[in-house]
Amino acid sequence: MVTENTVMDQFWGKLAPWRYQGRIVSVQRLRDLQEEIETHCREGRLNDEFYRERLAWFHFSPPEALPDARSIIIVAVPRPQTEAIFNWRGKSLSLILPPTYTDYRKIAQQVANLLTGALQSSGYSVAASELPLKLLAVRSGLGAYGRNNICYVPGMGSFLELVGLYSDIPCPEDHWKEARMMETCQSCRACLQHCPASAISEDRFLLRAERCIVFHNERPSSIPFPSWIDPSWHNCLEGCMHCQRVCPENRNFWGWIEGREEFSEEETSLLLKGDPQDCLPKETIDKLERLDILGDLELFPRNLGVFLRA
Repeated sequence: MVTENTVMDQFWGKLAPWRYQGRIVSVQRLRDLQEEIETHCREGRLNDEFYRERLAWFHFSPPEALPDARSIIIVAVPRPQTEAIFNWRGKSLSLILPPTYTDYRKIAQQVANLLTGALQSSGYSVAASELPLKLLAVRSGLGAYGRNNICYVPGMGSFLELVGLYSDIPCPEDHWKEARMMETCQSCRACLQHCPASAISEDRFLLRAERCIVFHNERPSSIPFPSWIDPSWHNCLEGCMHCQRVCPENRNFWGWIEGREEFSEEETSLLLKGDPQDCLPKETIDKLERLDILGDLELFPRNLGVFLRA
């Protein structure tokens, strides 16, 4: 007799060759996730502007595609950094795209396909979610928070992508824990000391997200960087790696870079000017697609400009 445990064991087995890890929790935990986010808002720990732009899109109910969902499956996928090299005025500038930026949708679809393949023969389905995945991963026991509020998973550090999916398979064992910080963080201050924007502080655990460089360099390019951000603080084309690069939990991954694209001076000039996609050479479009940042063209004049105009 094929049980839910058997089906899920088959799925976990399919993840093993790629070193993916996962957990399953009951769909009833949606209320807990929602309450945690709303409590932070009510008690003033989340900046209003940050909440509206980055958290307000969460949906804490099963999607129309799977209204009878009974479980949520969260999967962690090891992911590397990616390098983009820009030639400008006789020099080359190497910039990093942090883990998760490249192939984000492709990885999510791959996990969905693996899960569908494991479940459909038993009559179960899956659907995408719009949930706070870091919080879900930590509450499920899959990972733990660092002092920087980034999710860490054993064997991956923070070099990972999280994928959350609904399913109508019953939850055979509900993994649910209190959110916790890694024990190694108790005596470590590396990320706190190396965050130039003071987004990580001693007086509270929750990140001051409105001061995080990531928040500001992912906003529409019509919004300039705040005057208090020193240009020297920028270190990635998008996102930021200050706290992750100094974290001892990432010591085995600091140099993990896969994928590299190089842009000529002519291409760099076009990107700095903010030319739309239909004005770019096909070769340039292909490079941006391989980096999975073609949709971020509007950010280049500001984000790339802060490095090249310095």
